[in-house]
Amino acid sequence: MTDWDDGRTPPPADRPPSMGRLVEQLSEQATRLVRAEIALAKAEVAERAKRSAIGIGLAVVAAVIVLYAVGILLWAAVFGLAEAWPLWLSALVIGVVLMLAAGALAFVGLKVLQRAATKPETIDRVKDDVAAVKEGMHR
Repeated sequence: MTDWDDGRTPPPADRPPSMGRLVEQLSEQATRLVRAEIALAKAEVAERAKRSAIGIGLAVVAAVIVLYAVGILLWAAVFGLAEAWPLWLSALVIGVVLMLAAGALAFVGLKVLQRAATKPETIDRVKDDVAAVKEGMHR
């Protein structure tokens, strides 16, 4: 017989899962989801830390270039007043070029830091997941 009208208990594979088993599966899946979200958040934080390090490195390089540029500009001012025009002009041009390079590096470094400082999307997703699970348990 293929149907179970004769009063026998169907085998376990044919029965729907019990409420306890469904709650157990929900718990396992929620745990897996939370762990996956935590792993994603860790990866996002690591990426932001990497971008922050690059931005800080560029800012440090810009600061060193500014120090050299100030030295060259001071040297240019001293020799420009004491010597003939060509030495002064060449030193001034080098100083200005270094200052422009430092400004460009500082600008890029600050932009990288600003992008790295944004809030990771994973935090919002985890909050949404927790809210959905809480809402589902209250129903």
